[in-house]
Amino acid sequence: MFHSIIDAHIHFDMYKEDERKEILIDMDRYKVEALISVSKDLISAKNNLELYYQDKRVKPAFGFHPEQEIPEEQIIIDLQHFVERHQKEMIAVGEVGLPYYLRQEQPSIPLEPYIVILEAFIKQASALNKPIVLHAVYDDAPIVCSLLEKYSIKKAHFHWFKGDSKTIEQMIQNGYFISITPDVLYEKEIQELVRQYPLTQMMVETDGPWPFEGKFQNQLTHPKMIHPSVNKIANLKKMSEDDVYQLIYKNTKQFYSL
Repeated sequence: MFHSIIDAHIHFDMYKEDERKEILIDMDRYKVEALISVSKDLISAKNNLELYYQDKRVKPAFGFHPEQEIPEEQIIIDLQHFVERHQKEMIAVGEVGLPYYLRQEQPSIPLEPYIVILEAFIKQASALNKPIVLHAVYDDAPIVCSLLEKYSIKKAHFHWFKGDSKTIEQMIQNGYFISITPDVLYEKEIQELVRQYPLTQMMVETDGPWPFEGKFQNQLTHPKMIHPSVNKIANLKKMSEDDVYQLIYKNTKQFYSL
């Protein structure tokens, strides 16, 4: 018997059409109430908006994913105008952040232009009073925390977070949320994060269509994978599965005003 869940971070527009149909059909069966579908650029944002019009269970967030080359300035301006025009349909600003993994591959890439873009979206989230969905891991996370503090952002969601204990403590103190991916079943780093972070500031996600390993090897990333994640979180927290389901569901509903 499944409990109600919400996928707090998925790139639903990046699935193939037949995969999206499969997931939408399966949502009732697996008690998936909603999908927080983040965007990577303006085209992605437009696609997510269309998916929302087709099925209101798809909740779109609009932003610029940082793990890509800096576009022309006008493209970011157009994206911010799109956010402004569609703020009523938009559940959050995101996905935005800093390019940690891209810089591991290309260390010569300057960080400052990405910080400028991120700050523009943080400022916009503050002005629109919308939650913000963040891609900020390891050394980038403290920079992002400082920007959030600068604009007094309270509703910040760090998806698939990884970082040091000092940053984790800062995020907890600031009331920021994290979301846990299916790799909690086999990644020690994520398991330790679950032990450290308060369940009252935790959600669950798939980050689909990103693929996973372990028991999910060679499977289409599907929101139903959240159920084993919740089971693992309950085990790590030494809590009843029912209580963990209820609290994570409540957290997500309240954070995203669903």
